[in-house]
Amino acid sequence: MVRVTAVVVAWNRRDLLREALEALEAQTRPVDDIVVVDNASDDDSSDVARAASPRANVIRLERNTGGAGGFAVGIADAIGTHGADLVWIMDDDTVPTETALAELLAARQAVGSAASVYASRVVWHDGTDHPMNTPRRDPFASRKARARIEGLGLVPVRSASFVSLLVDAAVVRERGLPIADYFIWNDDFEYSTRLIRGRLGVYCPGSVVVHKTKVLGSTDADPGPRFYYEVRNKLWLFRFSDGLTAWEKLVYGGSTVRRWMRTVRRSAEPGVLREARARGWRDGTRSAPRPNGASMADLPPAVDAITAFASRGGRV
Repeated sequence: MVRVTAVVVAWNRRDLLREALEALEAQTRPVDDIVVVDNASDDDSSDVARAASPRANVIRLERNTGGAGGFAVGIADAIGTHGADLVWIMDDDTVPTETALAELLAARQAVGSAASVYASRVVWHDGTDHPMNTPRRDPFASRKARARIEGLGLVPVRSASFVSLLVDAAVVRERGLPIADYFIWNDDFEYSTRLIRGRLGVYCPGSVVVHKTKVLGSTDADPGPRFYYEVRNKLWLFRFSDGLTAWEKLVYGGSTVRRWMRTVRRSAEPGVLREARARGWRDGTRSAPRPNGASMADLPPAVDAITAFASRGGRV
């Protein structure tokens, strides 16, 4: 039987974190291990995690590394320390239904070893599909591959969010961890495309999780100053990531510019977004993301997790 480790990244949402961990403990196919990365929460998230799941390995970081850093540490620990074959990742506001993992594993068994990631269906608390977490269908999949996957009740995808994503540890060791310097935004797009390139990504509608965000919004909702990360990170992705082919970068680059324009046009404070876009463009064209070992060198638990990951043959 494959070993599945769940990784939850937490920041200042103690009550939702408790709910997420209780849901993980209630899976019909139990997870083998749980890792919680507390991103320097101001509340008692670490204590809540230990109480809700006494078996969980709770890693508290003394600095907020964002979702990107948190998942890098958690995935590294899951593989390096716990010897996971599969890593199931999610935020602390993600509550999986009791069969969510079982459905992901059923999809994996049906598809075989060709897929590197399996994404759940993400709904809001009212059951509506959450537009923030809709995986991108693979427009370049062959007709034969699409027919085979869709015949199983699944969908071939080119990218997916970190809200309930099951990843193959062997592919992670080969292609590395999420890049902590991304902090937030596009970290999941960069990482999922990197894991999927040349392989297969699968969307599993039967695996359902509830994403308890405050509002039901899509990726082009008004982001305010955080638009900086969208622009900087997308430019980093196009310049440095090997997740997309050159042709894909051209296609996604065009759609990105259109989305930026639409986001600014719809904003209640377009001046804020223009300023964030200018800063993001400057930093995205003049800098590059650092290796995780350098960006988190001041965080001993992160260094330990990355070292353990490397000892298992992981690319760092």
